[in-house]
Amino acid sequence: MKRQLDIIVTALAPLIWGSTYYVTSEYLPAGYPITMAALRALPAGLLLLVLARQLPSGVWWGRIFVLGALNFTLFWTLLFVAAYRLPGGIAATVGAVQPLIVVFLASIALRTPIKATAVIAAITGVIGVGLLVLGGSVSLDPIGLAAGLAGAISMAGGTVLTRKWQPPVPLLTFTAWQLTAGGLLLVPIALLLEPSLPSLSSQNIAGIAFLSIIGASLTYILWFRGIARLEPGAVSALGFLSPLSAVLIGWVMLEQALTTWQIIGAGTVLAAVLLGQFSGHFRPIISNIHTPHTSN
Repeated sequence: MKRQLDIIVTALAPLIWGSTYYVTSEYLPAGYPITMAALRALPAGLLLLVLARQLPSGVWWGRIFVLGALNFTLFWTLLFVAAYRLPGGIAATVGAVQPLIVVFLASIALRTPIKATAVIAAITGVIGVGLLVLGGSVSLDPIGLAAGLAGAISMAGGTVLTRKWQPPVPLLTFTAWQLTAGGLLLVPIALLLEPSLPSLSSQNIAGIAFLSIIGASLTYILWFRGIARLEPGAVSALGFLSPLSAVLIGWVMLEQALTTWQIIGAGTVLAAVLLGQFSGHFRPIISNIHTPHTSN
């Protein structure tokens, strides 16, 4: 029962992340992907840091900035680029390769065995999101696709290292450190590469506040909690819920049509998510000599 609860709580994060694409296209000013990423990460990190009232020490300074760069600086910048250049559901589905990357990175970095069910779940998820993409009649921007794929690689690396590096601090503190580090790295990049923001409307401010407070502070606490408690393959498989959520939000909020293939793809994605949750209960197809570890 405890594991099922951990799965449900962790799944809330990608379900909420699916709204990023709708909020970006409908509420944020266009043309400021890095600035929007900074405004999402840094205020959320500083808010949690005030609550945590603790800074990293020693080797954790370097590790936190590596994690902040992978999980937020690179990932969110690329996410916003993809969101601006691709339709919501398609932008979300480009990251479908992430769980497959996580499976193999975890084997290298964590010495975690590669389990047949984790690989099958990842491949099933890729097929499912492929059906979601093929079901739409839109052109695919190559820069948006490249940004989405690079973001998936960055997030996969961040997921594995977050599991490997678990500091002896509360979850809220660990989340605050990463969000703040990622936001601090984003600020100079935004100042160098993007023009100054125009005057923000109340709608823009509402969108930024939602992405920062709900889409960052809350969801990443839930996500990092799941990474610490569940197998990497099981956690990453839950990420398939993000494109599914994005497609459903587009259908409900933007009245985007759902084709038969997209409905089949949605069912396939759900099957991949469910299969991924059993990855820790089946015999591995490749195992390593060393005992799996999750810290230092």
